[in-house]
Amino acid sequence: MAMAAGPFVLPGQILDSKDLPSHPTQPLKLGPGLRHIPPSTITTIVAGQLYTDKRKNAVWVESNGGRYTPTIGDLVIATIQKSSADVYYASISDYTPNATLPQLSFEGATKKTRPQLAFGALVYARVTLANKHMDPELECVSSSTGKSEGLGPLSEGMLFDISLAMSRRLMLPKPADQGALVLLEELGSQGISFETAVGRNGRVWVKSNSVKATLAIGRAVQETDEKVLSVEGQRKLAKKVARDT
Repeated sequence: MAMAAGPFVLPGQILDSKDLPSHPTQPLKLGPGLRHIPPSTITTIVAGQLYTDKRKNAVWVESNGGRYTPTIGDLVIATIQKSSADVYYASISDYTPNATLPQLSFEGATKKTRPQLAFGALVYARVTLANKHMDPELECVSSSTGKSEGLGPLSEGMLFDISLAMSRRLMLPKPADQGALVLLEELGSQGISFETAVGRNGRVWVKSNSVKATLAIGRAVQETDEKVLSVEGQRKLAKKVARDT
């Protein structure tokens, strides 16, 4: 598994080399919550769970606080604000400028077939440009394959706000090795049919066969996030959702 959870860390803690990923060619990438002190010391600046991604040779601290900062490669749920001749402008956070999304950045899109997205429409997109000097840029198609790979407009369904830490937990490969998140699997095992899309920007989109079920699933995700429910607590909640819907 490329992505893995490490120990819980406190501010000012010096990371041990055994907690850091290593890659033969890629430099180590430090994410949120960490500071590099030359020549080779890495300390934490927030309390939270340490995570590593061996494939990207990256390490960061995940905490419930803080604001979302766009990072290249992040999957986000964006809300269309307006459009121009060639791009859409989409909100990905209350604290960042609108991101630009080329209107041809969709699978099979041409000037005649590109999607017509109105104000408030949701899209599942990937961050392709992120730095403090320029507005973020998004894409809804893989630049290497030309396929959507699950990205694109999100029709119907509902959007729910969650913490950044919960976003990361939902996106971790299964099984997660610490703080297991089993809610969605348990909901599926109860016979509930639904779809989800998780944005690294603290948003989760849910679509089910009824408004009642969609609301129940979204609120269950939020409750699991807010109360930090145990595995058993998540199983009980999933059974309650199944009974009520």
